[in-house]
Amino acid sequence: MKRKSLGIMVAAVLALGGCARASQEPAGAPGEITMWTHSAGNPGELAVYQRIIADFNSSQTRYKIVEQNFPQGSYNDAVTAAAASRKLPCLLDMDGPVMPNWAWAGYLQPLGLPDDLIRTLLPTTVGRYKDTVYSAGYWDAALSIFARKSVLDKNQIRIPTVEQPWTLEEFDAAVAKLKANGYPTPLDLGAADKGEWWSYAYSPMLQSAGGDLIDRATMKSADGVLNGPDAVKFFTWFQQAFKNGWADNAGPVGNQRFIDNKVALSYTGVWNAKDALESVGDDLLILPPVDFGKGPKIGGGSWQWGISAGCPNADGARAYLKFSFQDKYLTAFADSQVVIPSTTAAAAASKYFGDTAPLHPFAVLSQKFALARPATPGYPVISANFEKAAKDIMSGADVKPALDTAVRAIDTDIKSQNGYGF
Repeated sequence: MKRKSLGIMVAAVLALGGCARASQEPAGAPGEITMWTHSAGNPGELAVYQRIIADFNSSQTRYKIVEQNFPQGSYNDAVTAAAASRKLPCLLDMDGPVMPNWAWAGYLQPLGLPDDLIRTLLPTTVGRYKDTVYSAGYWDAALSIFARKSVLDKNQIRIPTVEQPWTLEEFDAAVAKLKANGYPTPLDLGAADKGEWWSYAYSPMLQSAGGDLIDRATMKSADGVLNGPDAVKFFTWFQQAFKNGWADNAGPVGNQRFIDNKVALSYTGVWNAKDALESVGDDLLILPPVDFGKGPKIGGGSWQWGISAGCPNADGARAYLKFSFQDKYLTAFADSQVVIPSTTAAAAASKYFGDTAPLHPFAVLSQKFALARPATPGYPVISANFEKAAKDIMSGADVKPALDTAVRAIDTDIKSQNGYGF
């Protein structure tokens, strides 16, 4: 189950020209609050939403939540059309990195939930633009390296820990040994995937090496961070991993090659953990990310909820969201979808992520190493250009020129939008 890519194209369409207009809730009965989700076709997720809605609606008489669900594939089109006609619903979900674009374009209002509630949530499940909270989510995703304990033991490879992850030198030595000892392609980096996966998966490696997608201190330029010495060093390694035959982009997308024991190490996410656990059992290791020099990093930020700028029942929408963040509901999402709950208490109650549960390492990784993608309205352009540069480098392009091209495109976009409010 993947939750990262939806919404990037929508954001770019909504922000076209930098136009900021308030959205307007479609007409309905007094007190009705329309809520849109991308969850049609996901019965487990919908069941939790329907439980929350039923509980909220029965808990008071002033407001009534009216839910409308869209298949993930058509959600973009529905939101784009509603935004163009100024008929967005009061409540809508969105992919975390998209939110700043929507806030800048004028489609969202500040979330306005109590600070004491926001403080209980994982930082990567809270969406901020220019220090204002506009969205919050019930869960997060996290990345890990899957391995088999028996394979590492057989090859006398140290099992890394959160306290002592693999250094890059250790990782290179481990992958080289696994290739020499029977795995033609020892590492699945997920390079057959496309879209937002590339920024979500590989920019944390870049950050661990000392680079980044943009200078986060100003949000005004990628120069020096996406094409600086640390970035060049990381992408030289990235390119070499494919040249060496350690990794490839042959696919399939997902974790099947690890389950079939065709690769020894799989860089993948929590959405593939249940299948791996069922297939590999107690031999499964959920390992921390590699330390490329500046500390381990993984991507963070998944689906979140916001309130449209023109919602006539914003107080009711806010009351619903506050009600919905009860730990029991967050645990229900976690256990039906195998996603990391956004509060410590909800994680502790989860059958997957509790302290002694089999996927507890993911909760630890999310707490210790997860970073949100840059909270700038220009993120869709940043992500697209990062993906292009990384794919070109994977295919053999000269590293520095490919990164310079991406930086020029990103900086040109930022300047054309007068800094996106920064």
